[in-house]
Amino acid sequence: MLTAGGSGKIHILPDDLVSRIAAGEVVERPSAVVKELVENSLDAGARSITVEVKDGGLAVIRVTDDGEGMSREDAPRAFDRHATSKLRSDQDLWSICTMGFRGEALPSIASVSCVRVATAVRSAETGIEFRVERGKIGQIVEAPPIVGTSIEVADLFYNQPARKKFLKSIPTELSHISRVIQQAALAWPSVHFRLIHNRTEMVNYPAVQATQDRVGQVYRRQFLDQCRAVQAELSVARISGYAIDPVQAKSSRMPQELFLNRRPVRNAAVLHAVTEGYGASLAKGCYPTFVLFLDVDPDRVDVNVHPTKREVRFAEPDMIHQLVRRAVRQAMETSKLFTGVSGQLTTSEGALSRSVWTPASGVSIRQTRLGESGAIDVPSVVQTGTGADVLSGSAAQLAFVSETAEPYGHIPAAEVVALGQLNRTFLIVQIGGDLTVIDQHTAHERVLFERLYRAWTAQGIQSQSLLLPETVELSSPHAALLLRHQGELEQLGLELEPFGASAVLVRSIPTGLGKINPASFLEDLLDDLNQWDHASTIEMKVRPVLASLACHGAVRAGRSMELPEVKALVEDWRAEGEMTTCPHGRRTVFRLSTDELEKMFGRAGW
Repeated sequence: MLTAGGSGKIHILPDDLVSRIAAGEVVERPSAVVKELVENSLDAGARSITVEVKDGGLAVIRVTDDGEGMSREDAPRAFDRHATSKLRSDQDLWSICTMGFRGEALPSIASVSCVRVATAVRSAETGIEFRVERGKIGQIVEAPPIVGTSIEVADLFYNQPARKKFLKSIPTELSHISRVIQQAALAWPSVHFRLIHNRTEMVNYPAVQATQDRVGQVYRRQFLDQCRAVQAELSVARISGYAIDPVQAKSSRMPQELFLNRRPVRNAAVLHAVTEGYGASLAKGCYPTFVLFLDVDPDRVDVNVHPTKREVRFAEPDMIHQLVRRAVRQAMETSKLFTGVSGQLTTSEGALSRSVWTPASGVSIRQTRLGESGAIDVPSVVQTGTGADVLSGSAAQLAFVSETAEPYGHIPAAEVVALGQLNRTFLIVQIGGDLTVIDQHTAHERVLFERLYRAWTAQGIQSQSLLLPETVELSSPHAALLLRHQGELEQLGLELEPFGASAVLVRSIPTGLGKINPASFLEDLLDDLNQWDHASTIEMKVRPVLASLACHGAVRAGRSMELPEVKALVEDWRAEGEMTTCPHGRRTVFRLSTDELEKMFGRAGW
């Protein structure tokens, strides 16, 4: 073996540098520290885990559990590299039943931070406490005999300034930590999880008996109400969980949670099997969302593929693929929806009802004022305010239809004659000599979008305060994601404010939108924000958000409209360029010219 003092080019790296290199594979950011410590707590049989962080984990991370604790002999030994209580021989690698097994987490964390440990076992009269600094164990002293373990990690990456420099903002790092707690909670419903940030409780998931109750805690009742139960079993594997009803599917890929033997993983084959299970029942542009739990015989799966243990390899991937595909297909072929309240089933027809948008009474359309029936809020001018463009980021193309807008006045003047409304959805009008059928929702959506986009390009979408701010309850990671982009959203006329641990208060919306459903809108907005890190331009970030605003502010199908309203909306649509699609790509108009009508009725050439 060559040494550092030899004459050759190859030399042995110092131990501290080796440890920091190893830490780079395991400890990518504060959330990785939380993940490793929480997994150790779970392996120790904890039934209550509290994670306390300061400044998004950049300053302090403390994980406290009520597990079995560590003895005076074992605790310092746990900080030696590759020291573990979970493997006895290489054969154990092929049947791993614990969350951790490499013995890398604690020494890797200690090599890039300052660690304080307090622990006690049930049989001990006293506990112990010690510090680990620069990878060295300090003096071990007695501590109160509180059963369990508390590990505090401070000054993360103090000796790796380059790694520390590339960490994101405090809200971003906190959202990653929230995500870790969320996934651990989904996999372990019998464990009580808490997350405290800067002494404020952000997450509290009390222990529950059933998986569906935990899914309801994390993703709220609305998600379960839109899901179908998935379940199937083979001799060596089984799958259970919940997948979105195809009618309720959207253009979002969130959530797509997959747990293998309680471990959150990514696997392209399983995702492919889920998609195939839906078959043709998914509308174009929609994606399956799900929370699925896959249990496989540990002998038939290899989790020792990647340091973060996110990637896995199946011994029989085809069998797993067929199991998942069959389970999802069976769930989708039923005519029942799962309800998260009592586990009973209800007919899907009852779940397909849509709330009809009702505008505020007395809202004016140009010079038209209607009474009890209300009116569409399509003002001729969008007021502009002030504000700088502060959005930034960087990839996958967003599913969005862009059409060049024509300026006002470009459309030749042609009389618009409102003839009526079909099924309270389609507007029948005569424009010049053409018979025109217009989808009232998509046309109005395009009008609102063009006005919002024009205001944004002028750097001034003015907001209007809601008379009564509305509170929307979200999952903690979703609330953190919204608040992370709070400043950018204010530039788009949307004012949000934190309200408690996992809710936001909607105070203002852009001018000209009329009444929107804040809960439904924020759900779509979250889908847009999830794509921001992959958007290559500012415009690719902004346009989907403005499209969602326009969609939720537009008149809905099913709303009766009077003839003056019909005419006003069609004239506004024409003024915006008579675009044939809404911002999301749906059709707005169908035309029949006089010549086509004459040919259809045999009048041509008479």
